[in-house]
Amino acid sequence: MTALNQLTAADFWALTKPKVVALIVFTAVVGMFLAVPGWPPLVNLIAGSVGIWLAAASAAAINHVLDARIDRQMARTRHRPLPRGRLAGGEAVIFAAVLGVASMLVLLVWVNALTAWLTLASLIGYAIIYTAYLKRATPQNIVIGGAAGAAPPLLGWTAVTGELHAHAFILFLIIFLWTPPHFWALAIYRRDDYAAVNVPMLPVTHGTEYTRWQILYYTILLFLITLLPWLSGMSGLFYLGGAVILGLGFLYYAWKLLQPPDEAFAMRVFNYSVIYLMALFGFLLIDHYLPRAAAPAVAWSLERVS
Repeated sequence: MTALNQLTAADFWALTKPKVVALIVFTAVVGMFLAVPGWPPLVNLIAGSVGIWLAAASAAAINHVLDARIDRQMARTRHRPLPRGRLAGGEAVIFAAVLGVASMLVLLVWVNALTAWLTLASLIGYAIIYTAYLKRATPQNIVIGGAAGAAPPLLGWTAVTGELHAHAFILFLIIFLWTPPHFWALAIYRRDDYAAVNVPMLPVTHGTEYTRWQILYYTILLFLITLLPWLSGMSGLFYLGGAVILGLGFLYYAWKLLQPPDEAFAMRVFNYSVIYLMALFGFLLIDHYLPRAAAPAVAWSLERVS
């Protein structure tokens, strides 16, 4: 392989936002393991992971295409392949289309139709509805658009069961409430970039103080919602302990962000939020295979939703 081909391959790889997609696939895989008492079927596990990865990578590439103009003007994104002229927009569109079609084929042939259609809906929700419209239309863009980003554990669940279940919606809700404080912390740090390209992120339209309080409110809600896996009998005390410790850490960061020690503290909140989500789902996964103590007295029965 020539140096030019190596560079081109790296540019296409960058279009997929590999770090973001890795977190997406991780939460989807945890959803697969939580969906069954033992081990998920190997074909569903592998094909589901590949199909969801392809769809997430396709959505990321479409995001690069639609945001190419503003990416050129933002310090955080001007190094991406399209703003730098490393790839043409048409090449990125074809690449995204191939990934998207491959995703649907893998999911339809080796997984199930429900997962394929839900994955397609998530792809459209993020790549088209959020990126092309919501992002530029309302300061609540990340809240509304967060539904697409919260879908992976739900997709993982359906990939091995072919059904929707209330427990899967708890996982969805956790990521849905995690997304605003996670992204708004980044938006505070990069608010000048967003203001320069007229993207109405909350710190731009309502100011940083208001956004900091919103981060705290959502973090409180997130802390409470992360108790649901234990309260519902889905997870045990090992998960509960991890969720409480991680949640208190997030609350500490959100509270301290109200009067941050320096401008860069918002990025420390952002970085912690990534570690938080990975660790939280890690606790869910480990707890699933530990001997289970008696369910809490306040637990309730969650029936399947078909």
